[in-house]
Amino acid sequence: MDFKKNLGGDLMNSFMRKFVLLCIDLVVIVVAYYLAMLIRFEGFIPIWVTNLFSVSWWVFTITIITIYYLFGLYHSLWRYASINELVKLVLASTLAFLLNIGLSHLMKWDIPRSITIISYILTVMGVSLSRLSYRYFRRVRSDLRPKEHLKRVLVVGAGDAGATIIKELKISSHAQSLPVAIVDDASWKQNSLVHGVRVKGKVSQIEEIVLTDKIDEIIIAIPSLSKEKLKEVVAICQRTKCTVKTLPHISELNNQKAELSTLRQVDIVDLLGRNEVTLDISGINQFIENQVVLITGGGGSIGSEICRQLMKFNPSQLLILDIYENNAYDLHQDLKRQYPDKDIKVIIASVRDKDRICHIFKEYKPSIVFHAAAHKHVPFMEDHPSEAIKNNVMGTLNVALCAHENDVKRFILISTDKAVNPTNIMGATKRVAELIIQSLNQRSNTEFVAVRFGNVLGSNGSVIPLFKAQIQAGGPVTVTHPDITRYFMTIPEASRLVIQAGAIAKGGEIFVLDMGEPVKIVDLAKQIITLSGYTEEQIPIEFVGLRPGEKLYEELLLEEEGLACTQQQGIMIAKPSDITFEEVYQTIQLIRENQYDIPLLKHSMKRLVPSMEEDKEDESENMAFVPAHE
Repeated sequence: MDFKKNLGGDLMNSFMRKFVLLCIDLVVIVVAYYLAMLIRFEGFIPIWVTNLFSVSWWVFTITIITIYYLFGLYHSLWRYASINELVKLVLASTLAFLLNIGLSHLMKWDIPRSITIISYILTVMGVSLSRLSYRYFRRVRSDLRPKEHLKRVLVVGAGDAGATIIKELKISSHAQSLPVAIVDDASWKQNSLVHGVRVKGKVSQIEEIVLTDKIDEIIIAIPSLSKEKLKEVVAICQRTKCTVKTLPHISELNNQKAELSTLRQVDIVDLLGRNEVTLDISGINQFIENQVVLITGGGGSIGSEICRQLMKFNPSQLLILDIYENNAYDLHQDLKRQYPDKDIKVIIASVRDKDRICHIFKEYKPSIVFHAAAHKHVPFMEDHPSEAIKNNVMGTLNVALCAHENDVKRFILISTDKAVNPTNIMGATKRVAELIIQSLNQRSNTEFVAVRFGNVLGSNGSVIPLFKAQIQAGGPVTVTHPDITRYFMTIPEASRLVIQAGAIAKGGEIFVLDMGEPVKIVDLAKQIITLSGYTEEQIPIEFVGLRPGEKLYEELLLEEEGLACTQQQGIMIAKPSDITFEEVYQTIQLIRENQYDIPLLKHSMKRLVPSMEEDKEDESENMAFVPAHE
């Protein structure tokens, strides 16, 4: 009901705004013609001219109003009017008056050309002033509003983005913030004014300026800021106890303007992410363009982002395969809004059903497959190992064999660092999945590759949403061990590098993404507590002990694999295994037979994954469930 009311109110406001602008333009046009006649005839208008005007004015007016409408002059938000709107107004007015001159000749109205020229000039001036005066009165009203209740804002960055934020804060009737100072490290900008707000120092002086100007909120308005510099700026801002907001990085704006609506709270993702890796866009485009691309697990965290990234490279058809229709539906709706003319199809199916998967391959004939469908939650898979086998092992085998049988050009498996020397069932199943595609590559025309990386920030089931939920509930934040570390990467970065790895693949590789330095989970917890506006005294951290199968430190490489660089920044290659597909297949059949007998299952798994560590018996077997540090 509220939505309907709001929608009705918005439509009424839009109609009234257009109606008011139309009425103003009508008055300006008529007055401009009358003044033009007065000027032309030096204050005395002949009767014949008056009679001619009474016949022609409405034709001229309708022409001008129609052209203005077609040029979108009644759709522009004139509170943000700029030189572009003025140029558009001049062009529309010029076209309208040229048409009116043509109509005068056609109707044989002998109107002096000087009147037409003068009225044209007066109309452009009058309409321009009427539009710009709106901005002026909004600015005056903004300057006159009471300042006591407004949050005092310090803006970091005196560039275009900072200027936009300041301008919007000053003219917006809804903004409850007042920009009072700017900091910028450029020496030549010091003491300059941006929309009336002074640059009062550099980033290093933030704490001092916060105290002297009684700042309540800091806005970091530099979308191009590197991750390292952003960390430094945020660290300084956090010492002030002010609320800190930021604009998304320029890579996340997706052609949006850096404006007030894009502001958000500084997130842990901003601080843990790395600088953007430069991709071979041309190579990726050649790889994806005009191809039918299938993504299994397309509705998941990684799968959905891969879909979004792929659409930038113009595939002929995007196939989103997932067993869960809700996520797939939401993704489909989102992509169709962005790419209404593209062929995007959702397929509801399970990778466990080989007949169904092979039917899909025969029907749609994908040339590229990204296999992201998998169970990934370590504690759940420890409790239900047979499900991990069915999905991660048998599911991968099914999709890979269907790709092989249908001559798919390239198959990219999404793997994990937990496949390296695994201590849990989930990691072991992902290592078997790697062996499946490596061994199958030896006998197939399809180029099979795997991409291995660590944890992704903000993915489904990751530790960050868990910590945020615990903080919201009042704490404590639970960490399994004070020394536990994990590698982290953002979802967009991981997805882009997966696609890049697929583009440079030749078959048989295990690509290892450069994850940077590992992060201590306890440090991560402390950062999230601080960013949420709390202290460790308010939200304590509690250590609950390692779970069965959980490692203190994740690894990205087996000892025997070695590591070779590629020409692509952020991507390395591990030495492939020389195991045959027959060996892998025979062991998988044994694993399938023993999937409900846990000791036999693990014994069978060790035939393929000798580095798999056995669980150690300790009191943690009986402890309450603690979510994984995914």
